[in-house]
Amino acid sequence: MKLVVRLMVAVMVAAGLVGSAGPAAVASSGSASSGHPRFSALVFSATAAFRHDSIPAGVAAIRQLGARNHFKVDATEDAAAFTDANLARYDVVVWLSTTGDVLNDAQQGAFERYIRAGGGYAGIHAASDTEYDWAWYGGLVGAYFRDHPGAVNPQFQEATVKVLTRDTAATRPLPRRWVREEEWYNFRTNPRHTVRVLAEVDERTYDPRGYSVPGGSPGMGVHHPVSWCQPYDGGRAFYTAMGHKAEYFSDRLLLAHLLGGIRMAAGVTRFPCGRED
Repeated sequence: MKLVVRLMVAVMVAAGLVGSAGPAAVASSGSASSGHPRFSALVFSATAAFRHDSIPAGVAAIRQLGARNHFKVDATEDAAAFTDANLARYDVVVWLSTTGDVLNDAQQGAFERYIRAGGGYAGIHAASDTEYDWAWYGGLVGAYFRDHPGAVNPQFQEATVKVLTRDTAATRPLPRRWVREEEWYNFRTNPRHTVRVLAEVDERTYDPRGYSVPGGSPGMGVHHPVSWCQPYDGGRAFYTAMGHKAEYFSDRLLLAHLLGGIRMAAGVTRFPCGRED
C-alpha cells in the first residue's frame, strides 16, 4: 500500500498539487526489531480538549508491540505531520485518545487523501471524542462519543464484553465473554448498521447511565458496540472504545486486541469488515 500511496503523492507533488513534508512534520523516531519492518505506523495523540494521562503508556505499549512484532512505530503530537508526503510513509495512522479539533483544513485534506489512496486508520478510546465538525472523520471513526458513567454511578465499572466474531486478528485472541474494567463510552449514534461490530458490552453487567443528562442518560441498549471495523472511502478503519487508564495498557488481552486491529488497518492481515472483504 505504501508504494501506491508514494507513487500517487510523487505525481501530485511533481504537479504542484500538494506540498512536501517540512521538518516540523517529521514524527518522533520509533523502533522496530532488527531486520526490515513488516509495516509502519504513526501514532498521533494530540489533544485540544480533555487529555488522558494514559497517553504516554499507550504510546509506549504500541512501541513495544512494534518492537516485538516487527513493525516500525513513530509517534507525534504535531499536526504538521499531516502532509501528503509524510503520511505516505505509513501503512496506518493510530489516533490514540485524541480529543477536540486537532487538524486544520489543509491537514484534514491530506488525511482524507491518504485514506482514499488506501491508507489505514486505527482509533483508540477518545479518538471518537475528536473533530465533531469534520463529518468525514465522523464517518471514518464510525460514531462520536456522547458520554460515559460517572455522575450517578461509578465512572469505572467491571462489565462483560461479548466478542461477536473470532475471524479477525483483533478478536481471535479474546475470549467469547471478556470481563474487564473500563470507562464504558456511550455514543451519539449506534454504528451497527454501517460498520462490522466486533464486540459489544453487555449492559446487563454494569450501570451504563451517562453523565450528560441529570439523573443519568440512557445506555445504548441490547446492542452496545465497543469495537468495530469498516472499509471507508478507499481505506480501512478500526476502532476500539477501550483504553482509558494507563494500567489497561499492561493487559495482555487488550494489547492483543490493539495489535490485531492495528495490523488489520495496516492491511497486513485479513480485513473481513465489509464490502471489500
